[in-house]
Amino acid sequence: MQNLRFSFHAIATIAICALTLPAVAQQSLPEAPSATLVADTGNYPTLNLDPEAALESTSVNEAFDGDQTVQQTKQTDKKPDPNVPVDKDGNPIPLERQQPHRILGFMPNFRSVGGGEVVHAPGWKYNFKIATRQAFDYSSFIFLGITSLSAEGINSHPVLGKGVGGFYAYTWRGLLDKTDGTYIGAWFLPSLLHEDTRYYAMGNEHKVPIRILYVMSRQVVTRTYGEHQTPNIAGLGGKVLTQIVSRQYYPTGATSFNVLATKFAYSAMRDIAFTSIREFYPDIAAHYIHKHREKMARLAAKDAQTAQP
Repeated sequence: MQNLRFSFHAIATIAICALTLPAVAQQSLPEAPSATLVADTGNYPTLNLDPEAALESTSVNEAFDGDQTVQQTKQTDKKPDPNVPVDKDGNPIPLERQQPHRILGFMPNFRSVGGGEVVHAPGWKYNFKIATRQAFDYSSFIFLGITSLSAEGINSHPVLGKGVGGFYAYTWRGLLDKTDGTYIGAWFLPSLLHEDTRYYAMGNEHKVPIRILYVMSRQVVTRTYGEHQTPNIAGLGGKVLTQIVSRQYYPTGATSFNVLATKFAYSAMRDIAFTSIREFYPDIAAHYIHKHREKMARLAAKDAQTAQP
């Protein structure tokens, strides 16, 4: 019976070969190996005919692939820190290029943009929201009290008087100056003219003198909504309109051209000083943060060595 099965399989095999050999014979066989195949042999691994080595290689590859899968799973499961700002590609922004919402923990910095930061599109509603947040921030009233006290002390406007009455006269007028200037220069004119008057920090990729010149230039140059450079009409116009409006609530002796021009110049100098802080503060903060982290790492390593038996 077994011989009969073997004979049957042999006859079937011979028949199949007889049918396929003529078709194969009609194809032209190459006289020499293909140059492409010879060149490509170096790009592929050599076949290992040792069964034990093949099994060992397979086990190692499976283990390696398993480790990669575990690592990829861990990286996928790791959630980004929501407190760390990221750029448009999702990469964390270095400390040296981050712009905090508050400088030194209390100075408002809502209208600054860090390097690579994805920003909200400007517009009437968004600009009004930011202007309101800055105008009525608690720190603004602290600075208002300081500036009013200093103005009363040096008798900036003698017509406003001295003492408690003079301090009150300076304070409520200073509040109107600050509020008018913020809404005109950060909301109304930028929204009307489509100017993005937020401060885009240059960052430590550039030399200090270049960055200082850039800070000063922001008084006369700003961005459009389309990210093109344009004269800072909203910023300068906001300062001018603020002085014109102030003539309605300052007495006659404090509304002369010289007085208003002096107030305009002081406003521009304050902007330059604060913008300089916004430009260089991330560098200083990052320096001390890195130093603190290095110190804590050294202390942790020292404690770990001490704890070892």
